[in-house]
Amino acid sequence: MSITKSKSIRPCIERDGELHRHQQPGRRLRRRRRRLETQPSGAVAAGTRPPSTAVLGEEDGLQGEGVGGDERERLGPDRTDTSASASASPRPVRETEVKPDLEMGRPQPVPPPSASAAAPANGEAGDQKKRRESDGGGDGGVGVGKNGAGAGPNGPARTDPPVSRPRPMREEEIVDDDGFVGRVPHIKYELRDTPGLVPIAFYGFQHYLSILGSLILIPLVIVPAMGGSYEDTSMVVSTVLFVSGITTLLHTFFGSRLPLVQGPSFVYLAPALAIINSPEFQGLNGNNFKHIMKELQGAIIISSAFQAVMGYTGIMSLILRFINPVVVSPTIAAVGLSFFSYGFPRVGTCLEIGVVQILLVVMFSLYLRKISIFGHRIFLIYAVPLALGITWACAFLLTETNVYSYNGCDINVPASNTVSDYCRKHVERMKHCRVDTSHAIKASPWFRFPYPLQWGTPVFHWKMALVMCVVSIIASVDSVGSYHASSLLVASRPPTPGVLSRGIGLEGVSSVLAGLWGTGTGSTTLTENVHTIAVTKMGSRRSVEFGACILILLSLIGKVGGFIASIPEVMVAALLCFMWAMLAALGLSNLRYSEAGSSRNIIIVGLALFLSLSVPAYFQQYGITPNANSSVPSYFQPYIVASHGPFRSQFGGVNYVMNTLLSFHMVIAFLVAVVLDNTVPGSQQERGVYVWSETEAARRDPAVAKDYRLPFRVGRAFRWVKWVGL
Repeated sequence: MSITKSKSIRPCIERDGELHRHQQPGRRLRRRRRRLETQPSGAVAAGTRPPSTAVLGEEDGLQGEGVGGDERERLGPDRTDTSASASASPRPVRETEVKPDLEMGRPQPVPPPSASAAAPANGEAGDQKKRRESDGGGDGGVGVGKNGAGAGPNGPARTDPPVSRPRPMREEEIVDDDGFVGRVPHIKYELRDTPGLVPIAFYGFQHYLSILGSLILIPLVIVPAMGGSYEDTSMVVSTVLFVSGITTLLHTFFGSRLPLVQGPSFVYLAPALAIINSPEFQGLNGNNFKHIMKELQGAIIISSAFQAVMGYTGIMSLILRFINPVVVSPTIAAVGLSFFSYGFPRVGTCLEIGVVQILLVVMFSLYLRKISIFGHRIFLIYAVPLALGITWACAFLLTETNVYSYNGCDINVPASNTVSDYCRKHVERMKHCRVDTSHAIKASPWFRFPYPLQWGTPVFHWKMALVMCVVSIIASVDSVGSYHASSLLVASRPPTPGVLSRGIGLEGVSSVLAGLWGTGTGSTTLTENVHTIAVTKMGSRRSVEFGACILILLSLIGKVGGFIASIPEVMVAALLCFMWAMLAALGLSNLRYSEAGSSRNIIIVGLALFLSLSVPAYFQQYGITPNANSSVPSYFQPYIVASHGPFRSQFGGVNYVMNTLLSFHMVIAFLVAVVLDNTVPGSQQERGVYVWSETEAARRDPAVAKDYRLPFRVGRAFRWVKWVGL
């Protein structure tokens, strides 16, 4: 039967997995149509974009292209090519293109491009072609998927010839047969790009400056809590910068190879404060800093070795099937929300300085975020250092002009011996408002080389090590979300489970180095990396490596550590309020990979967040007498639960571990979310299951192999170890 061109078959439009009806002449076509209608509906076409491939700040938008490879597979060759007169492919149905709006978080419809603008330049086309290649070819070609050679991800390979269609513009995303985003338009430089020495240096410095708060704020909290002096804080800051530079270089070369800065994570802050406030350390006399630091070093080294074994043995690849966006989101959000008792109470010690600091950060990052200077959004990228510099300068002027003065009160008299109630309160307030109370810059040498075991031989206790081992699992969950989100921004495809396990294993090795050098916390991927990459539009691996080298050089200058250690405590608390709020928001942003409006996900995330705040509050308040005098400050009261928790068996070590772990907000959130998400029924699309690249397919794809393959032919020695990468 011959069908003329005037009666050509209308293209099918697949929506919600159901094939819409259209006119079909001929008995043979009606029989085929009836067979298609008897098939179960609900399947998603391979060309559509699953939720797990969404990009930070974007909504799903895909240009309609008529009858593509997947539709021809449904219709069969007889439906698409019935005669010589109908051999031409149907004219594509052009839908409204969607241009992502990264700031508003929703698509902006723009008019379709003209025919002359559809084809990019030769160099651009070659780059896009390389990025578009999937497991054996682009859309419409013969794919090699995870089901074997010649088989696509959703069924047998296509045998019909590809349909010619316009090449996408540079402003569009490219989605391959497996549903992966192959090109992200708003990134200036991608993973393997080398723009030149000057851009690399500029963007590398910019990247580290934008996440400055994540690198330096943790030592400014834990060292004073351990009883350390300003000189001790300066030395720990220099050590953190040195270890962060070394571990970042190791990660970009031998880890996941993504442009992710390694540093002290807020995940380790709560357990560090719990160990610092352990009952056995409350009665120590003299310099408690070195003694507690050695205890922290021992716990970090053991837990980091556990994390390295978990990564390099492939156990992490097995755990991956239980970690999805619905699990990652409340877990990371609970990390940021858990420090509410420290944030604003410390800001209140000098309210006018702390509130101004918070307002400046909010103004720069929100109200002035779209102002560009020389093509760069200066206020958005440098919101934290700009606000810190302005507030610090104002506090310095108020100090030098004697607006902040002691009014005749003697600052050398201890507060307990001060007779005047006014002087007792005023001196305490001036110590937080004035900027000349720290002598860290004067006491710091010009050159200092951080070395291992500089605080002494680590001390190992199994109960503290066990607490840190559980925390290392939470840190790995945090890194899984960062790997997935950053790979969608800068790489051709997400990493394979083996590459992810390799990255987690190297993070364990990096934390061992942090324990040996004595940073006070483990070293892991900073969650703020994803936000920084999206804002600075720099995804080049070389820029992060260059910045890591600069960080190592700065760590050798002792005055740099002294300058950072002299930041007033109230400004540190104000910055932490913003950083912890950002961390909570970044955690919840992982829900964009799932159906955030699903009642299943809403209930799971809501329960995980509420119980993560309520259950630890029960443990922290159990057995405490109201209005009782305590030597521990009020903002550290949540971390002394080991001495009064509800677990009171005859085994003191078990009591310590259970009371401490169940008082951590992130542990409760993780346990609730991982149990509910993996037991409550839900489709993969609803759960937003992370999609990782297949190992064999990634090895055959040159772009993926170049993104994640180990350099210097190191990978050849480990090709037989399939669970650690390519």
